[in-house]
Amino acid sequence: MRSCAFLLALTSLALAAPPAETLTRGLVAVRSSGTEVFLSWRLFATDPSSIAFNVYRISPPAPAVLLTPKPLAGPTHFTDTAADPVQDNYYIVHPVLNGAETLENPFVYLPANTPVRQYLSIPLVPPDPGTTPDGAAYTYSANDASAADLDGDGNYEVILKWDPSNSKDNSQSGYTGAVYLDAYKLDGTRLWRLSLGHNIRAGAHYTQFIAYDLDGDGRAEVACKTAPGTLDGNGKLIGSALMPINPEADYRNSAGYVLTGPEFFTIFDGLTGAELVSAFYDPPRNNDPNSANVSAWGDNYGNRVDRFLAAAAYLDGERPSLILARGYYTRAYLAAWNWRDGQLTRVWTFDSDDGNPANLAYKGMGNHNLSIADVDGDGRDEIIYGAAAIDHDGHGLYSSGRGHGDALHVADMDPSRPGMEAFQPHETQSLYKFAALDYKDARTGEAICGVEATGDIGRGVAADIDPRFPGFEFWGAGSTGGLYNVQLCDPDPEKGPRARQVSKSKPRQMNFLLYWDGDLLRELLDGATVSKWDWEKETTITLFSPEGVTSSNGTKATPTLSADLIGDWREEFILPTTDSTELRIYTTTIPTTYRMPTLMHDRQYRLAIAWQNVAYNQPPHPATWPIPLLDGQP
Repeated sequence: MRSCAFLLALTSLALAAPPAETLTRGLVAVRSSGTEVFLSWRLFATDPSSIAFNVYRISPPAPAVLLTPKPLAGPTHFTDTAADPVQDNYYIVHPVLNGAETLENPFVYLPANTPVRQYLSIPLVPPDPGTTPDGAAYTYSANDASAADLDGDGNYEVILKWDPSNSKDNSQSGYTGAVYLDAYKLDGTRLWRLSLGHNIRAGAHYTQFIAYDLDGDGRAEVACKTAPGTLDGNGKLIGSALMPINPEADYRNSAGYVLTGPEFFTIFDGLTGAELVSAFYDPPRNNDPNSANVSAWGDNYGNRVDRFLAAAAYLDGERPSLILARGYYTRAYLAAWNWRDGQLTRVWTFDSDDGNPANLAYKGMGNHNLSIADVDGDGRDEIIYGAAAIDHDGHGLYSSGRGHGDALHVADMDPSRPGMEAFQPHETQSLYKFAALDYKDARTGEAICGVEATGDIGRGVAADIDPRFPGFEFWGAGSTGGLYNVQLCDPDPEKGPRARQVSKSKPRQMNFLLYWDGDLLRELLDGATVSKWDWEKETTITLFSPEGVTSSNGTKATPTLSADLIGDWREEFILPTTDSTELRIYTTTIPTTYRMPTLMHDRQYRLAIAWQNVAYNQPPHPATWPIPLLDGQP
């Protein structure tokens, strides 16, 4: 059974994967102790299976020293136990093919007296404090981030959003400060800063920015919603090709909402931050930009109308498209755009309220987040919008009818079952009925297992955390009970299949996930702490908890970003210092016995890094990477 599932996974991966992103080896060196330096680097999905690696150290003026008696053919990491920490040390990794070193020679520099720490540091300069029109002062803190290769050198840059201290949920009135986006190289160089201006309100649901190579030129662009008053990375007003721009025009009403005036979205050059193209945001609030009547979205004061989502997706299976969306509590509207060969074109739109009776089933089925995955196996991506999914061609794929939710996980969770599954906690009991925790077929929306509960289930997670059972486990907040496994479902003719508990206990952590400690299970990232589920004692244990840093987004306690940014297949996470003067990229120093390609060469995982910053942030999952398929084996 395991080998069949593995072959199915590899077949699906080959069907759904365009050419892998061109990256460097992502070589990283950190002092893991007073006497040890831990090195880690990428294996590519395109590497031949026979590739091995030689590791050298150079401590000037001494010549290079070969540290590996024979080429490393296993995991892509190495611990140097003989380095002199008071000297400058350079490390070089040479790939070896057919017994000969290749011309590729990535190196990393570890300066003399580098402290013992397992993070890279990016210094930050927060935007200047400000004052709202009603006289309230505000400051800035580092918030969500994304990662993309902005300059085409094969290394990721970090794109950081700055949130003012008066940012608001859409349900809250009040003025906010402007939102800023910065771009940083991993060595700390700031490439640009752009200001979205006073006509873009600050909060988790307003600015969803997508950093991705949309036109295939080897350099990523950055796209987000903009407005009159937005300044690009060169300090120039955007939108002048669309209409005359008055930078002083202020469309905020006395409650701080922006319900009138033009709405744009802009694609910025990743290297310079310059405006490449802007278009009117589709869909608009209404058909009259001077009217503040936004009741078509569920209320008339500005809450539901400005709930935005965004993503990148391979709708044709070959090149990425930009997905921009508005609304999910009631009306849901999605638009797909292509930025190719210097031209911006709209591909399709989907509107739950366009008069098509079939589309009404999608009304109110959206989440505070979304996921992108090829759930029907045709090599083209779908948009999983929560309790609903939109096919690659802009037509509705399914609506489960179980309503809105705050969390969403999509992956091949069960190695014995063809295709992908989706897990979601739900909010409205009258809609979710007996599936407060809903584990379903990601292609059809059909329920596989459900957990009965009452009330709004605001948190839930699905991940492989218990090796005693094949596939993923899942758990949720509120009255949802303990821990469940995806394969343990009991029939119930009245309520539908019921998930069976594997433990009455469950992890307290319900936020983010990491591959961190080197085994094939997922660890738990909550706030600034990495934990692991101890399945024997039925509790969590702390693996790593750095000091001096903080998480983002209040009680959501999410990282600035988690992703496989550098090193081997394990994931890094980024947190700002408590004063937002530094970003720290934490990387594991734990050895592993597993040799795996970088997660960033899994298309679904890579796209998840692009949408991770959107609204209520969610952790990324690979599509068909065989970690869950190895589970439960001797």
